[in-house]
Amino acid sequence: MERLSWWQIGIILLLLAPPVLGQTVPEKSPNPSQELDLSPEIIENSPVLQRWLDKVPNVLEDIRNDPSFRTRIRLGYSQFSAPDKGGGVNLGVEDIFIGDTGLTVSGDYQASFNGKRESLGTDLHYYLRPLGSYVNIAPVVGYRYLETDEYATDGVNLGMRIRLVLSRTGAADISLTQTFVSPGSRDEVGITTLSFGYAVTQNLRLSTDIQKQNARQNKDSRVGIVLEWMP
Repeated sequence: MERLSWWQIGIILLLLAPPVLGQTVPEKSPNPSQELDLSPEIIENSPVLQRWLDKVPNVLEDIRNDPSFRTRIRLGYSQFSAPDKGGGVNLGVEDIFIGDTGLTVSGDYQASFNGKRESLGTDLHYYLRPLGSYVNIAPVVGYRYLETDEYATDGVNLGMRIRLVLSRTGAADISLTQTFVSPGSRDEVGITTLSFGYAVTQNLRLSTDIQKQNARQNKDSRVGIVLEWMP
């Protein structure tokens, strides 16, 4: 067997040697349609497939941050207790999301048909847990005006909200809100609201509100049946 010369051995080593540091070896990019055994037309018509082919998403993180409840536009009927016993109207909007944060804004108006009760206000809620959580808690800060036959007050509205999500994306949930209007003053009024909501269609919910209003002058309550539209 003929022995190899030194220069022949050198050429073989150069051919077998790895790339120099910083040098890349071009690779042929695989065709996504070949990897999935799908036609290019199907991939072009599917934004979800395109997203997954570009980068595999963190599904768990998406679930945690995708809100488990939705913005709701509300219109309903209220029944007030004595001494202002009678029917009325309530309307408002709940949980308008501000960007991708846990901050939402809500506003509402309530009035009796006999003109003896009126309430209006707007609040900010900051949800402390990820928006996709099934249980969440939010401090409440805002402004509220209240008027009855026996008293009237307005001022800062401070409190807390607890939300229990029974089914995601607004299908069913329960919320309990406790706030105080003009806390610490002689005109302080405590408001406790328990709300149940259940979706009857993809965008329409039926909600029930039970509200207690506690002032030094009087204690009264309100029960409301509300239709909620989820945009």
